[in-house]
Amino acid sequence: MPLRAQDVPGIEICTVEKTWERRTSCLQSNVDFLQKTIAKLTLDHQQKLDAANRQIEALKATVTGLQKSFGDLQAAQTKFSDDLKKKADAPPAKEAPAAKDK
Repeated sequence: MPLRAQDVPGIEICTVEKTWERRTSCLQSNVDFLQKTIAKLTLDHQQKLDAANRQIEALKATVTGLQKSFGDLQAAQTKFSDDLKKKADAPPAKEAPAAKDK
């Protein structure tokens, strides 16, 4: 079974064309191919940038939450340390008199 030639889009060598009409058509085909390739790559890269920006925003939100949690933990630790220091500085409680044996 004979195979049919297919026109595969891509850059063609236009200098082999003898007539100006065919050379111009070849060059226009190259321009069209390059414009389509650039448009496709632009779309692909924009989608990647959008995904990266969404990930950055999610990470910023995570960092903000972690900073708040860290601040809360620091405040709790400071309060705990202050409470311990107050207990250590407080005068000792009076001991209750020992019950006498009868």
